[in-house]
Amino acid sequence: MNKNLGVIIGAVALTLIIGGVYLSKNKNDEALLAKEQVERNVMEEQKMVEEKDMMEKKVMEENEVMDEGGITKTDTVMDKEEVSMKNETEVKMDKEEVKMMDNLETVTKVGVYEVYSPEKIARAAAGDVVLFFKADWCPTCRAVDADITENRLNIPGGLNILKVDYDNSTELKKKYGVTYQHTFVQVDAQGNMVKKWSGSETLLALVSKVQ
Repeated sequence: MNKNLGVIIGAVALTLIIGGVYLSKNKNDEALLAKEQVERNVMEEQKMVEEKDMMEKKVMEENEVMDEGGITKTDTVMDKEEVSMKNETEVKMDKEEVKMMDNLETVTKVGVYEVYSPEKIARAAAGDVVLFFKADWCPTCRAVDADITENRLNIPGGLNILKVDYDNSTELKKKYGVTYQHTFVQVDAQGNMVKKWSGSETLLALVSKVQ
């Protein structure tokens, strides 16, 4: 019986020891888990604070403090760029307008020397039209043709000198009574003859005859 009692006491003691070890281990595990959870919470809070700071910094950089007029620096930069683009566009337009005006003035101030066609007679309504009956084989025709061509920028504005092929313009020669080359005929907008002459050897001499 004493022997059995000793066995029972030994079993109880072993149970208590094992239970104590188990409880100790559980407590340690729980403490470790609690510590890890606290550390995770701290890290998450720190991360949230850092993200918040970064967002606030980004917002401050993108939307800088407004000045007294309620205009941000970003808006100011955009306004300056828009003004710059507008100025460049206006300068470009001004240059193009000046160029167009120069071209218009050139067209207005300088007359023309070109080949005849019937519709060009109507130009006499706003200026003067002179038909120049010429032939390529005619020396005096070639001389005045060369002088007009060389000085075409000196043709008065509104004066239209139209070259008519003497050899292939039978109807026009008949209409204006042209019997030889190097003949000039000034006409009105309806094609009626205003004046006829010959012998002008230069542009200046031709212009002096125009009525």
